[in-house]
Amino acid sequence: MNRLRFRLVLPLVTLLLLAPAALAASAPGTWRRLPAAPITPDFGASTSVWTGTEMLAFGRDVITAKDANGAPYIVKQVNVAAAYDLRANTWRRLTPPAGPTGAAGGYSSVWTGKEMLVWSAFDQEAFDPATNRWRPLPAAPTTGALVVWTGRELIGWGGGCCGDAFDAGSAYNAAVNRWRKLPRSPLAGSQHPIGAWTGRELIILVGGTNPDGKPWPARLARAAAYNPTKNAWRRIAPLPSRETGMLAVWEGRELLVVGAPSSFAYNPRTNRWRRLPATGATGSRTTAVWTGTELVVCSLQSGRVLAYDPRANRWSRLPTAPLPRRVEATSVWTGHTMIVWGGVATKTWGSYRVAGAALTPR
Repeated sequence: MNRLRFRLVLPLVTLLLLAPAALAASAPGTWRRLPAAPITPDFGASTSVWTGTEMLAFGRDVITAKDANGAPYIVKQVNVAAAYDLRANTWRRLTPPAGPTGAAGGYSSVWTGKEMLVWSAFDQEAFDPATNRWRPLPAAPTTGALVVWTGRELIGWGGGCCGDAFDAGSAYNAAVNRWRKLPRSPLAGSQHPIGAWTGRELIILVGGTNPDGKPWPARLARAAAYNPTKNAWRRIAPLPSRETGMLAVWEGRELLVVGAPSSFAYNPRTNRWRRLPATGATGSRTTAVWTGTELVVCSLQSGRVLAYDPRANRWSRLPTAPLPRRVEATSVWTGHTMIVWGGVATKTWGSYRVAGAALTPR
């Protein structure tokens, strides 16, 4: 999946600047390797959720063959799925939905409490672990690069490929098996928006340039929040600095946006940003989880793992991930453990990782 580099031209934004805090000493934590998974999804086309008892992993497997000269070519792509039991430390292969056999793009997923909802541009499915069955969802009216679960609906917004960057979104209600299109947003289009669900709103942050590198018109917002109860958008203060590979996580009071090297926190009540202490370069294409007390960020390009404590406003180092370097991995939080799995090798591009590891921070 292509990654874009964003540059923002921003109006003056009031920042609550905190004195930089030094990176704390290493914090306790233990890793253990997972057994190899029975599936090998293509990079950028895998996703996972935690059900409360196991991790469900879903993706696309590329079937290849060789021509008369020995050069590989793609025959088709098929859906693959598996479940990992943390207590038993075992995998089981799931029968996946048939789905399309062509390229389906990147996947996103949410856990509703009953089903895993999977969404890509051309494929929407739901899996119920209790019945071990998949069901197709109605076709979504838009794409959804940023996908969240509100407790009632799956909401997705943005996306695009190549020269397209979409500024629309839609919501799926699992109770009635129906989609609805969101009202038009004030945002500029984005192939890779970042944001999170706060419990009341979906906060979305986008870059300042289109896929061709040209600035979006000033009338288009770079940050906005959508309230599904009111079915309405509101503009919010833009992110002070947008960088490649940033990710966003809601911690209960603030939206934490982590990048390399800049990180920020946004308070919806005050509509203000504050700068987080510097961590040093964590590397792009990271994965992260909120543990209930800390934000754990894992860069599998470098193996570096950091934890941010909002109460102490400081970062600490956790043990290095015991995994070969990779990008595009997925992660879930079980309530006490972070599971990291999948991805593609950084040195031998096209070599997909079937291994994973589990980190217990404390």
